[in-house]
Amino acid sequence: KETINIKKKTTEEKLQEAKEKLQRNEGNLDELKKSIEELEREQERVKQEEEELRKKEKLQPWNVDTISKPGFQKTVINKSAINRKPQELSEEQKELNLREFIKKYEKQLKQYGMLRKYDDSKKFLLDNHHLACEDTANYLVIWCIELEMQEKHELVAHVAHQCICMQYILDIAKQLDVDPRACVGSFFQRIQETDNEYKKAFLDEIEAFKERIRKRAQEKLQKLIEEQEEEEKKARLGPGGLDPVEVFESLPEELQKCFETRDIGMLQEAMAKLPPEEARHHLQRCIDSGLWVPDAKSAAAATSGSGADAKDGEEPVYVHVKPKDSADDSKDAKEKQDEGKAKE
Repeated sequence: KETINIKKKTTEEKLQEAKEKLQRNEGNLDELKKSIEELEREQERVKQEEEELRKKEKLQPWNVDTISKPGFQKTVINKSAINRKPQELSEEQKELNLREFIKKYEKQLKQYGMLRKYDDSKKFLLDNHHLACEDTANYLVIWCIELEMQEKHELVAHVAHQCICMQYILDIAKQLDVDPRACVGSFFQRIQETDNEYKKAFLDEIEAFKERIRKRAQEKLQKLIEEQEEEEKKARLGPGGLDPVEVFESLPEELQKCFETRDIGMLQEAMAKLPPEEARHHLQRCIDSGLWVPDAKSAAAATSGSGADAKDGEEPVYVHVKPKDSADDSKDAKEKQDEGKAKE
């Protein structure tokens, strides 16, 4: 490249000198014209050589030699950092380090995540070279998932682009076994000047990453819903540890109607019509779930038997029958929650 630059400069100087002589009518005009034509052809050849060299540099694989050339990257790093081996850490220590990193640099991380131009991103990382690390990529992944869960899809796409830029820098560093900070300038130079094939692979990786983010966000939302349903179920459990919703749905249709209408007399009559063993089974489940709350006088009879076993003239008395609302309220709450998410 240095040879081409010297040849280019020499040719330009000779051409300029010949043109000036021609303008002043100095020397043999025919020879000057031929010399100018030859120098212009030489200038064109030098341009072609320069273009070919530029193309070769684009296609040249990255290695420690190319990444260290002047102009290929610009950052300040200790020489000992170039081939420094990463310290092996436990998962717990990695998580702790990430939390501390986010606490310390979250403002800068968000600034980087919101940049749009390659030149701005390059300058920001060169000015804040401590961000060229795996913790930054991890933070951006977490941020993307949170944004996707909030259905902020445009922001997801934007932050995902910045995340993949950082991931490419980390991948280059891993391939070359060098510090990621040494790869910042080289990545942005290549992504801006490279051919369509490299850039297409970069954009394809962004799309694949966004799809992974969508899937992960859905999984986290589903887990949150399941955890909320489990908490609601625990809150609904009756004194015997049974879920009133599940118990209600397992009752015969006639008994369900009794709870829906809140008719105690109808409920006692329906129980009396059932076979004693089945009546005791349903009665005990209703009591354990809190659907049917007997008073003190009938508690013993309710737990040992059913109204069907009561002696003539000794009908059990129940002070409270929990209506089906305990089941419906839970379902309605979930439907309202889903509607609220849809509106957002």
